[in-house]
Amino acid sequence: MIDNNSFLTHVPPMGIYETLYAFQNSFGTYMGEKGTHPWSQGFPLTTQIPGGPEMPISIQVTSEDLKYPKAWGQPELRQTIAEYYNHYYGSSIDLENVMIFAGGRPGLIALLMFLQPDIRIQIASTEYTPYYDMLRLMKREYHLVESTIDNQFYPSIEQYIEGSSNQRKLVLLSNPCNPTGITRKGDQLKELVERSAFADNGLLIDEAYELFHTTPVSAMEYIDDIDNSNLFVAGAATKGLQSPGIRIGWVVAAKKYIEILGNYSSFGMGGVSRPSQLYALHLFNKERIELSRNAIPDFYDGQRNRYGKRFLELGLQLFSGDGGFYHWCKLPGDLTAAELNNRLFKKGAAILKGTDCDMHRLEEKSHLNQFFRFSFGPLLPESFESDITILNKALAN
Repeated sequence: MIDNNSFLTHVPPMGIYETLYAFQNSFGTYMGEKGTHPWSQGFPLTTQIPGGPEMPISIQVTSEDLKYPKAWGQPELRQTIAEYYNHYYGSSIDLENVMIFAGGRPGLIALLMFLQPDIRIQIASTEYTPYYDMLRLMKREYHLVESTIDNQFYPSIEQYIEGSSNQRKLVLLSNPCNPTGITRKGDQLKELVERSAFADNGLLIDEAYELFHTTPVSAMEYIDDIDNSNLFVAGAATKGLQSPGIRIGWVVAAKKYIEILGNYSSFGMGGVSRPSQLYALHLFNKERIELSRNAIPDFYDGQRNRYGKRFLELGLQLFSGDGGFYHWCKLPGDLTAAELNNRLFKKGAAILKGTDCDMHRLEEKSHLNQFFRFSFGPLLPESFESDITILNKALAN
């Protein structure tokens, strides 16, 4: 119901939060509390994983760290992130190519906010849930590239860059993809960068799940001169560095674009928590990051394979890629994800409905109404058998 006397325009929460609120109303507690099964949740374990580094439990904060942060982010962290990409992906950037944000999404929103109005965004029809809200609220023109069973949720590069040669375009995608886990890598990623990040085209690639692939993958490996490109790479400490709560993300781009983003921060954001940036510096310790880049892919590959094998035995169809920490599943018969959630809520569990990842937003008419995203990101190995038992009972209900 619209309140005509309201001073603010109503905005609904993104799809996952609607699921969380519905779960709370049904089960009586918040998802994530003891006795619940957070299969709908997009976060990793925040404890030490097998073979991985210990999580820092303290940082030293001085009176200097209580002062206002720099608009672009603290120079030490910006330089450390630049050196990380240079070391692992052979890029040649410096701190002036890096801007710090309070998580990955604020960086994406800032880029969309200042995108020139004539640029059309090319985006897959099956993508990360908040993209729809971002594009709608920013009133951005976008073209949906079909991502369906027919192309195995892997649109071609031609599909991404199709359209009039007179139309400036920005390709926007998550890689590895949320929700499918499908990952562009090697020659395919190289070609995508070469064909969509220059001249009248641009590429905004969200690499939140960079480390959740064997081996870790980044578009930064395929850019020689970022300052003469329209490549924007978004990263965050949220997933691979196992620290969603510190709210640290970043954008890597040409220096002229980072200057614009910093100017915005000077009046619209005010920088990012200095203590959080200090914690992020600890996460980028050279020995620690080396452990993370090996342990994260190995552990989550094991989880992906383990759940995938049993899901097939339960009669689910899998369309999952080899990245991220999700399985992209299709239900048997005529069972919908909405009905599956109704059954799971009673058992303290929930999944993310495929319709929440449909950029067409057709709800029950969506071709994804039998699809769901299952997250094994926050799940401990010892929860596996109980997870399978609960899901099996819900499917057989």
